[in-house]
Amino acid sequence: MTTLTIRLPEDTTFRLKQLAASRGISLNKLMEELGTAALAVHDTETRFRLMANAGDRKAALDILARLDERDRQMTPS
Repeated sequence: MTTLTIRLPEDTTFRLKQLAASRGISLNKLMEELGTAALAVHDTETRFRLMANAGDRKAALDILARLDERDRQMTPS
């Protein structure tokens, strides 16, 4: 495990702490989840670009559909 220090504006820190509390998790766990989500989006986009360059249109459209579904699940109602 690695320790990472980041600088954030106070209002951003406050809002992240509120978000973590509303989910019943620590700020550390929230940041871990956000980092994992960001990496998943990056990996998916990278795979999409590789498939698009290879001309596999169906596979690329399937990935876009999964991304749309993930966005719908993560967007608050």
